[in-house]
Amino acid sequence: MSGEAQKLFIGGEWVEPDRGHYEVINPATEEVVGLAPDASVEQAYAAAQAASEAFDSWSRTTPEQRAAILDRAADLLFKGGDLPALAAAESGATLQTATMMQVGTAYARFKRYAKGALEPVENALVPQVTPATALSKAGVFGSLVVRQPVGVVTCITSYNNPLANSAGKIAPALAMGNTCVVKPATQDPLAIYRMVEALEEAGLPKGVVNVVTGSGVDVGEATVDSPFVDMVSFTGSTAVGQKIAEVAGRGMKRQLMELGGKGACVVFDDADIAAAVAGIGTVWSFYSGQICTAPTRVIVQRGVYQQLVAALEQYAKALKVGNPADEGVVVGPVISAHQRAHVEKLIASGKAEGAHVVTGGDRPDLEKGFFVAPTLFSEATNQMSIAREEFFGPVVTVIPFDDEEEGIKIANDSDYGLISYVFSGDVERAFRVARRIRSGGVSINTVGRNMEAPFGGFKKSGVGRDGGSYGLHAYSEIQSLVWQG
Repeated sequence: MSGEAQKLFIGGEWVEPDRGHYEVINPATEEVVGLAPDASVEQAYAAAQAASEAFDSWSRTTPEQRAAILDRAADLLFKGGDLPALAAAESGATLQTATMMQVGTAYARFKRYAKGALEPVENALVPQVTPATALSKAGVFGSLVVRQPVGVVTCITSYNNPLANSAGKIAPALAMGNTCVVKPATQDPLAIYRMVEALEEAGLPKGVVNVVTGSGVDVGEATVDSPFVDMVSFTGSTAVGQKIAEVAGRGMKRQLMELGGKGACVVFDDADIAAAVAGIGTVWSFYSGQICTAPTRVIVQRGVYQQLVAALEQYAKALKVGNPADEGVVVGPVISAHQRAHVEKLIASGKAEGAHVVTGGDRPDLEKGFFVAPTLFSEATNQMSIAREEFFGPVVTVIPFDDEEEGIKIANDSDYGLISYVFSGDVERAFRVARRIRSGGVSINTVGRNMEAPFGGFKKSGVGRDGGSYGLHAYSEIQSLVWQG
């Protein structure tokens, strides 16, 4: 894979980038995986214009036509080859994770929205008897509510799960009749170009999906401020999301924002501790904590506080850290040296503010790669930086509480509210507490998800919802048709 030079995809053509190429680095080995195209601002604008020119014809295709293309693209994406290996190498995931959670999830999302393209988009309202007004005669007025495509959607995706993240935007957007400009994360965009190859081979018309990448922020900015863009769908940090929202707001562009998280995991003293530990442990074992839904802020009732901390310590120490390509490795690297420095800075702040490092807190003794040891903090308070800022790394912070009210108060004392968790043997209490937590989603006695459930955040964790049919709604506008009977 090393040295392969990728082209941009604009208007159905594979185009040489104006600014040449930049290296995509394997974060585990620091070796070159491939060469990503470095687009110019002009090429980003051209991609948006191509999507705009393709919109009229694509939006008028039948749902069956759109469904067939998405269905075939899913099969082509999953047909084998080196896609899982490429996805693993550029993102730093294990091959199993890349196969199941990147390629497998992308496949599932294309299949899901192939069916979604066939879902009804019209809803008749009950007729309304209206007396005469200055505007019209008295009569019975009917109304039909129709969901229409928004137009051109810019899809800006994060580095932590690039294929699944992109598929979760592209597939519902296309199913609804939109066209797309895709701006993948700078760090690991190569597999997404393979996804577009599958769509092209499946018969997607020219200009319906366009992909541009760049090493600078100006390319991403151009895909947002282009006058041809009607909507921006972004997954990434809250700080970047706020900047995108400012630009999109000036143009009154529709927004779908899935931003940062600081998942509160409330563990009561009657919880199944083994289940809680297994769920919390995914912070270390899944993408090295680079997941916005990770249960990184663990709020534990004092009766089981020491027991849980000891169990988490044992769990963390049993995890093998290293190159994800090596047998038995569970914890891989974070995406870059820059991200490692961010995580290490926050770890240092935790130490300085008086939290106790139970395990980890250092850089593993490995010659290459951007590794951070699975780290566990105890004796922390919710006011410390490690409890308030998103690590996006393999770090868990444990905070004690006494009673239900205090646990809820600590959980809600955060700028974030994406996904939180409650572990309790008392089902009635678990659901009662979940309802009071200010998060877009709350998982009870699990860290799993229902993929049909709406997904999105409260507070600074985002705007809007996707997932299942909610994803189709997110990429549509509501139109009312009214007539007098």
